[in-house]
Amino acid sequence: MSASEKVKAIAEQTIGKVKKEAGRAVGNESATAEGSAKESKGDLRGAKEKAKDAFKE
Repeated sequence: MSASEKVKAIAEQTIGKVKKEAGRAVGNESATAEGSAKESKGDLRGAKEKAKDAFKE
């Protein structure tokens, strides 16, 4: 996994988790959904990079 893509994946996951939990804390369903989507996007980015690394070997 390239370092920059790994950082992007971790950042998206972290930002998504924070936004999701903040949305839950204040009862904002829209922010919760956006945070969950961003977290999922980070998970997918990380999985994509791991798959690319697996095919390199």
